[in-house]
Amino acid sequence: MTAWNTEQSADFRSPLDITRAATAVIDAQDTVIGWSAAAEQLLGYRPHEIVGRPLTTFLSPGPTPSARPFPPRLRGSEIRVARHRDGRELIVATAVCPLPGAGTAERVLVATELKDLRLWESQQALLHGLTTQSPVGLAIYDTDLHLTWCNAAYEQEIGRPFAEFRGSRPDDLYSEGKFVSKGHPPTLDGVMRHVLDTGEPILDLHFLGRPPTDPETDHLWSCAYYRLQDAGGHVFGVCEDAFDISDRYRAQRRLALLVEAGRGIGTTLDVLVTAEKITEVAVPEFAATVTVDLSRPVLEGELPATSDSAAISLVRVARRPAEEAGRGEPGQQPPPPSVVNHSPVEYRPGSPQDRSLASGGLVLDDTTLVVPLRTGSSMLGLVTFIRDTGSATFDSGEVALADELVARTAVSIDNARRFARERTAALALQRQLLPQHVPEPSAVDLAYRYLPTDAVTGVGGDWFDVIPLSGTRVGLVVGDVVGHGLQAAATMGRLRTTVRAFAQMDMDPVELLSRLDDLVGQSADEQSDELGAPDGTYADVTTGATCLYAVYDPVSRRCVMARAGHLPPAVVEPDGRLFFPDLPAGPPLGLGGLPFESLEIELPVGSLLALFTDGLVEARDRDIDQGLDTLGRVLRDRHASLEELCDRAVAELLPGGTTADDTALLLVRTRELHASQVAEWELPAEPSAAGRARELAIGQLNHWGLAELSFATELIVSELVTNAVRYAEGPLHVRLIRDRTLLCEVADSGHTSPHLRHSGEDDEGGRGLFIVAQLVQRWGTRYTRSGKTIWTEQAFPATG
Repeated sequence: MTAWNTEQSADFRSPLDITRAATAVIDAQDTVIGWSAAAEQLLGYRPHEIVGRPLTTFLSPGPTPSARPFPPRLRGSEIRVARHRDGRELIVATAVCPLPGAGTAERVLVATELKDLRLWESQQALLHGLTTQSPVGLAIYDTDLHLTWCNAAYEQEIGRPFAEFRGSRPDDLYSEGKFVSKGHPPTLDGVMRHVLDTGEPILDLHFLGRPPTDPETDHLWSCAYYRLQDAGGHVFGVCEDAFDISDRYRAQRRLALLVEAGRGIGTTLDVLVTAEKITEVAVPEFAATVTVDLSRPVLEGELPATSDSAAISLVRVARRPAEEAGRGEPGQQPPPPSVVNHSPVEYRPGSPQDRSLASGGLVLDDTTLVVPLRTGSSMLGLVTFIRDTGSATFDSGEVALADELVARTAVSIDNARRFARERTAALALQRQLLPQHVPEPSAVDLAYRYLPTDAVTGVGGDWFDVIPLSGTRVGLVVGDVVGHGLQAAATMGRLRTTVRAFAQMDMDPVELLSRLDDLVGQSADEQSDELGAPDGTYADVTTGATCLYAVYDPVSRRCVMARAGHLPPAVVEPDGRLFFPDLPAGPPLGLGGLPFESLEIELPVGSLLALFTDGLVEARDRDIDQGLDTLGRVLRDRHASLEELCDRAVAELLPGGTTADDTALLLVRTRELHASQVAEWELPAEPSAAGRARELAIGQLNHWGLAELSFATELIVSELVTNAVRYAEGPLHVRLIRDRTLLCEVADSGHTSPHLRHSGEDDEGGRGLFIVAQLVQRWGTRYTRSGKTIWTEQAFPATG
C-alpha cells in the first residue's frame, strides 16, 4: 500500500482540520479542560489523565524552527515537540484557534504529526499540478457523457474558456478525429460508453485528429479512459487522460521513412529505378506528389558539362501522385507512378524549382519543397515534394528528413551513373576485345556462345577466335585468363591480339604457343617490377592463362592442334563416334620449363569439333567428367544444327544461364575443298621450271574459266618460281586453289623469306616481288618442316 492509500485519498481535509486533528481545549491558565479522541490516539493520554493538567505536560513551550514554511492557508501554524504518554517525543504541527464568548474555554489547540501534514501538502501540490501545470489533458464526463470538468492543459488544447464548452460531448469537440489503434469502438463516445458500462479501463489508445487550435495539422494523442465512482461504488462519470505525442509520432514516421528508404533506395544500379524509388517511399506518407528531374547527361552516365546549376537543362524521369482515397493510411500500398517520357522540363521564372537551380540550395514555398540532388560540386537534378492545398506545410524536421532522403538518393543515383558509365566502357572494351563479326571461312561451318560470369560489366577473361589463314586454312582459338571482370578482359584482349598476330604469320600451333608463353613470362616480370606491391606481391592475371590453338586444312582434311594447360577439344565424327584427342596438355602460359607438343589428326568431312573453356563443363555441384559426359551426349545429335547444339549445351550445363566462371564455346563442322578446286604440280629446281609453271597455270585457269586472271597469274608464278630456283633448292611445288579468291602457292626447301625492296634505276633485278605485291590482294610466307611456301591471293574478276 502506498503512502497515499485508498483511505487517505478519500479524505482531502487538512490534517489540522478540527474535524480530524487532535484537539485540546485550553483555559486562560494554559490548563487542559477538554480532550478529544483524536488527541488520545495521537498522544496516548486518556481524558481523565490529562484534563486539569498544564499544557506543558505534553507540549514544549516554544516552537521548533522549520526549514520549510507552511502553505498560505496554514500560516500561523507552528512545529513543536510533543511527549507521548509512554515518554517518546513526537514532532507535531500545531495551530491555535481562539474561542469567542464567555466561559473558561479560551482557545482550541489542534495538532497532528508533522509527517502527516507534509504528506497532505504533497497530495495537495499533486492535485494542483494536475489541474494547472500538467501537460496531460484531463477531463471528466458524467454518465451522460457531458463534460463537467477539465484541467488547464485540456482547456488550452480546445483553445476556449472552459465555460464555453462545458457540457459538450467528446465527439463534438473532435468531430474529424479517428482512432489509429484497433480493437476498440470507433468513436470517442463509444469508447467512453464502453468504459462506463464495463468498468474496464482502456490505456494507450491512439487518437488522430486536428485540435481546434491547430486545424491544419494532424495531432496524435495517447489516451486513457477509466470509470469514476465513489467509496460506495456509485458511478458518476469517466475520466479521460490525453497526452499529445505528435512530435514522437512524427519522429517515428520520419524514422520509418528512412528505414523504408534504406530498404528501397540504392538497391539497384539503375538511375531511373532509383529515381522512381524515392517517389515510392515519399508518397503518400510524406507528400501528395513527388517529381524527380535529372540532367540528361546523368542518364548517359556523365555529369553535367557545367557547374552552373542555373544553366542545367533537366528532364522529368519520375512522378508519383497520391490517390485521393486513403491517403496516408498506415500500410497503404504506394500509388502507381505517372508515365513520364523524359521530356525537357521548363520552370517558370520565380518558381521554387527555378529558385533552387539559381541558388543551388533547397527552397520551401508553402506546401512545395524543392531539394537539389547533388554530388560534390555537381548538381544532378531536383526532387520536388508537393502537399495539397490546405495541408500542413513542411516543418523543420520534415525539411531535414527530405534533405536526408534526397542526399541518399543522390548518392545512389551517382553510383548508378558511374556504373552506367563503367558498363558502357566495359561493353565498348568487349566489342574491341571479342570478335564482333566472326568470319565464315570456306573450311568450316561454325557457331559460338560467350557467357561472362561478371554480369555487371558483361566482360570476362575467356575468349575465342576464328582466324582465316593462307591456303584456305582456318585457325581456331579458345583461351581462359585467370579471374573475371575488366582486368581479366584487358589481359584477354592482349592475348587474343597476340595470338591473332602470330597466327597470321602462319606459325604452327607449337611455335605459336611457345612464342606466346615467352611473351607472357616477360610481360609478367616487367609488370611485377613496375606495379608490384611494397610487400613484393603482384596480382598477375596473365600467368596461368590457358589456350588451345588448332589449324584445320580443308584441302588435306587434317587438323593440327596444341594446348597450353587447356582442356582438349571434343571431336564427333560423322558416324557419331565421340572422342577427346589425346593431346599433350602443356603448361599454362607464363610458367615455362616444359615444351609444347602438337597432335595432327585427319577429320572426315562433316566432323564436329568443339572448343570450350572449363566454365562450361566444371561446376561446384559436379566434377568435370560429368560435365564432359553431358557435353558429349549433346554433341552426338547429328540432326541438330550448330546453333541448336550451342543452345542445348548451355541449357543443360548452365541451367538458368548462370555460371560461376566465364564460359566460351566454339563449334565447327568441317568441310573439304573438292579435288576440282585444287591443282598441284611438282617441278625440278631448274631455269626451265618457270616456263613450265606458266604453261600449267594458264591451262588450269582456262579450265576454270578464269582466263581474265591469266596475265597477272603468269607474272606471279614466273616470279615466284624464278626466285625459288635462284635462292632455294628443289623440288618445287606449285599449287593453285580456286576458293573465294584465287590462291597461288610456290613451295621450296629454303628457309629464307623474300622481302620487298626498292630498286635503283641501274639495278638489273629486285623488282619482281614488288610487281607481284601490286597485282595481288595479299601475299606472305608460310614455313613448314621441309621449307617455306610463298603464297598470294587474287580477287576474282567482277561479274555482270
